[in-house]
Amino acid sequence: MAIKDAALHALIEPVVSAMGFELWGIDHLSQGKHSRLVIYIDHQDGVSVDDCADVSRQVSAVLDVEDPVPGEYRLEVSSPGMDRPLFTLDQFERYAGHVVAVKLRLPFDGRRKFQGLLAGVESDEVLLQIDGEEYCFPIEGIDQARVVPQFT
Repeated sequence: MAIKDAALHALIEPVVSAMGFELWGIDHLSQGKHSRLVIYIDHQDGVSVDDCADVSRQVSAVLDVEDPVPGEYRLEVSSPGMDRPLFTLDQFERYAGHVVAVKLRLPFDGRRKFQGLLAGVESDEVLLQIDGEEYCFPIEGIDQARVVPQFT
C-alpha cells in the first residue's frame, strides 16, 4: 500500500468501522484535473445503496475537514461486488480457490495480465495456478487484482 493510500486508509477506516462495515479497499483514480476516490465497504449481511449513501455522507464530512486529496475529485462508495477487487494479502488468502485476474505493474514473461486459480499466499507473494504451472507474484508488483465470478 502506498504511503498516500495508507494515510487515506487511516483516515477513512475508523469512520467505516464505527458504522459497522469493513473497509474493503480504496481506489484513487486520477483522471486529468478530476479524479475519483472509490471506497469499497463490505458487511457479512451485504451492502445496500442506503448503506453506501450513509457511509458517503460520513466519510465526505471527514474528507472535507482533513482535505487529504489534492484538487477536485468525485467520492464514490460501493460494495466490492462479485468481481471484487483484492487489495491485501489477507484478502488474497480469503479468496484462495477462486479464479482471479491480476494486472502487474511491470511485465513478467512479456505480459502484464494473468488469470488463474488463486492457490494462496506465501510470505508476501500471491500464488496463481495457470495452465498447470504455478506463478508467484509479489504483492507490491500487483497493480490490480479482481475475483472472476464463476457461473455454473
